[in-house]
Amino acid sequence: MKLILPIESAAEIEPHLASDTKVVLVDSDGNLDNDASDAEVYLSWFLLKSTTLHQVLAAAPALRWHHAPNAGVNHILTPTYLERDLTLTNGAGVHAIPVAEFVLAYILNHAKYLPELHALQAEHHWKRGLAIQELTDATLLIIGAGAIGQEIAVRAKAFGMRVFGSRRHPQELPNFDKVVGADEWRSLLPFADYIVVATPLTPETQGLIDEAALRSLPNHAYLINIARGAVVDEPALVRALTEGWIAGAALDTVIGEPLASESPLWSVPNVLITPHCSGHSPKVKQRSVALFLDNLTRYQTGQPLRNIVDKQAGY
Repeated sequence: MKLILPIESAAEIEPHLASDTKVVLVDSDGNLDNDASDAEVYLSWFLLKSTTLHQVLAAAPALRWHHAPNAGVNHILTPTYLERDLTLTNGAGVHAIPVAEFVLAYILNHAKYLPELHALQAEHHWKRGLAIQELTDATLLIIGAGAIGQEIAVRAKAFGMRVFGSRRHPQELPNFDKVVGADEWRSLLPFADYIVVATPLTPETQGLIDEAALRSLPNHAYLINIARGAVVDEPALVRALTEGWIAGAALDTVIGEPLASESPLWSVPNVLITPHCSGHSPKVKQRSVALFLDNLTRYQTGQPLRNIVDKQAGY
């Protein structure tokens, strides 16, 4: 069997391969170090460019299975990609813990007035009387109760929060007080103190958090986006923050990354912007490699693969 492996993770994977496995290495620009015409399996890596993806596809006509370490695969499902009959698996779950920890950090940052306290310290100003909140009994609405959403719910429950969620196929889940279907979450917006966007970007979710959704939130609500920037209508969000429809937002992702220096998001009130880093952790690479190796064993032994992507649904 021949595999195409990214140079970024080959050193961790190759020691676990059978002696008769052949490997072709590919760099971030799509340059292959050997003939890939008979390769069956392709492991891509983070920050995959469409040009790199298309170069690999062209060089590997026998490809059958592609594993991407990302949870979101909207950047992979190009028209060129969809022409190929490939099984696609993703890295859903490998980022869930660090992202969930970041979400609680965003919530606590807002509830405990940490930016104001940092500013007061810098000014050598001892001030009391800030409207510091606790999380007990606050309501958290998670749009997208998948692997990441469920890890967020675990941590939110530990703080005594009421947790609502939405997913395409609603079902009872641990740590959620209520889980509704994809069309029902809007009815929960007026009750949300915090709302987390954790849904994949698909044609159906693009612009999902629109003006109507933002106007339905209470004016003390705080929005957190750790999914994809395009799930949120950015002009509507800028208006919501400028005009005080909501109390603030934490954005780990935006439509255009890196965020342009002239973007109004840099300077609208009460926004925390982080550079798409909520999923970062040394353990993510370990989990990504372990997931791929487990799936490779499954592939070689004819067992069902984990994390198969429904390419029509987009996740």
